Amino acid sequence: MRGLYLRGLSIDWDAIPPDSYLRRIPALRRLDRLELHRNVTLLTGENGSGKSTLLEAAAVALGFSAEGGTRNIRFSTYDDVSELNRAVSLVRGPIKPAAGFFFRAESFFNVATAIMQKYNDDGQLPDYHAESHGESFLSFIQRAQADGIYLMDEPEAALSPQRQLSLMIHLVRMARAGAQFIIATHSPILLGIPEAEILAFGEGGIQPAAWAETESVRVTKLFLESPERMLRMLLADEP
Repeated sequence: MRGLYLRGLSIDWDAIPPDSYLRRIPALRRLDRLELHRNVTLLTGENGSGKSTLLEAAAVALGFSAEGGTRNIRFSTYDDVSELNRAVSLVRGPIKPAAGFFFRAESFFNVATAIMQKYNDDGQLPDYHAESHGESFLSFIQRAQADGIYLMDEPEAALSPQRQLSLMIHLVRMARAGAQFIIATHSPILLGIPEAEILAFGEGGIQPAAWAETESVRVTKLFLESPERMLRMLLADEP
């Protein structure tokens, strides 16, 4: 297996304004340097915990568009780039990846359109818009190369549980062949990717976590074990 293409990143807080909202995100304001150790790194935590913000900053530093795509597919439909992008420095491995992409579920339609317009002159690519959102995403990632780095922001948003399992199998095979993945996710299924490192974003910063310790797994488990009891508790104050 090859070494990691991205070994970590650091944040220069002097490059971020004193009144920036980033300084109010607990998981980020304590972060100066983050090291990566596995071919699959999973970022998890509550909405607003900073995981997607950090993932986007790493993607931009790697040369991807903030809205997603490959290095050769760049576009912008809305200028909403985080200040963190200007403050992040990467710690790269000795080998440069041959391929890669940044996947965002909400912008994949635009990425697919750009790919079809730029690269499908010979008609050899699948028509991503002729498939469902989840199917087109799986078709897209299955064309990825093993010698690449891939960043994904909540890919489960496009996938059923069965398709999440299909994605998991593909990611494991690619990672074992040398690909590197950094994935922000709430999915208990994707958080179960074997041999992955889970980093939990929370009030105490960014901490390594076991699968069973993550909030997504704990809440899902509680609901599945006793949905009626949980609903009674949640709706107890309802009129």
